[in-house]
Amino acid sequence: MSAASGVALAILVADCAPVAFASRDGVIGVAHAGWRGLRAGVIEETVAAMRGLGADRVVAALGPCIHPECYQFGEAELDVLVTRLGPQVRGTDRNGAAALDLPAAVRAALARADTELVWDSRICTACSDDHWSWRARREQQRQAVVIWRP
Repeated sequence: MSAASGVALAILVADCAPVAFASRDGVIGVAHAGWRGLRAGVIEETVAAMRGLGADRVVAALGPCIHPECYQFGEAELDVLVTRLGPQVRGTDRNGAAALDLPAAVRAALARADTELVWDSRICTACSDDHWSWRARREQQRQAVVIWRP
């Protein structure tokens, strides 16, 4: 995160959720939110650090990430995330197996951080021919998500 002008922040992701943050106070941030990061509180910690730099109201944008229909997930790990973020993160994949609803998990973490989601790409990286996916196609390339403050 940064409160300086003329700064750009970027992360690289394949199937994990890229989340960009901004505030009217000029503080920006970006987070790489996979299931381990969500379990560890990466969204809440990013917002807290931004508020520590003077941000008051923080808003967020969610970029392309894997969606539940393509994200079969282990029950034990899913139970941990359900306990932490709520039942809305539990999904099913196209075959009816347990899945993590990563966009729902990001929304739940944003709510815990009192941060409004103002934009959602609604794109599943595994389903999209325009995005790289490790889980769907074992592609090693990554998308870059960039936020900048002029």
